Amino acid sequence: MADLKGLAEAIINGKADPARALTKQAIDEKVPPKQIIDQGLIAGMSVVGERFKANEFYVPEVLIAARAMHAALDLLKPLLAEGDVQPVGRVAIGTVKGDLHDIGKNLVAMMMEGAGFEVTDLGVDVSPDKFVEAIKQKKIDVIALSALLTTTMPAMGETIKALNANGVRKKVKVIIGGAPVTQSYADEIGADGYAPDAASAVDIAKEVMAA
Repeated sequence: MADLKGLAEAIINGKADPARALTKQAIDEKVPPKQIIDQGLIAGMSVVGERFKANEFYVPEVLIAARAMHAALDLLKPLLAEGDVQPVGRVAIGTVKGDLHDIGKNLVAMMMEGAGFEVTDLGVDVSPDKFVEAIKQKKIDVIALSALLTTTMPAMGETIKALNANGVRKKVKVIIGGAPVTQSYADEIGADGYAPDAASAVDIAKEVMAA
């Protein structure tokens, strides 16, 4: 009998081998991939997110949980492609031009994947043009901009200006985050949302998509 609750627990506890084994068992028992993702992966990662928000988990625990989640997801990806399972949404994420910090961005990307989003990670030092290109090439719903330095925050505003100039701003929602970033800065540059931490970014992305 497939143990999706056990799979969620394995992800919460960062146990990659049991997560992989339980996922394989569920696949062998013909459990639909979407059910495995919803009741196993997303259920587990949402607990990880809540504990991270509550300061019960820290970055290392989140990274270990995400590794277990990816171990399970790697087995499911081929089935998702075959079964045409639609993601919750499509996110393009990157650290803005001039900024080389990636831990915060990586955490957000992991949380997004754990919540069922399809994530395109553009990396660090991402120019406004690269974000524009991503929107033109893929069906992106949300652009997520990260900055860890006050000196690189203006690049967030530049990116939104570039989206406007290239006629793609209306196609996407823009959310921003990073240590020096605030809600008032998000309002000032015309972003759709601001996330104070990686776990909140998932909630904000869902909110702005629904708006």
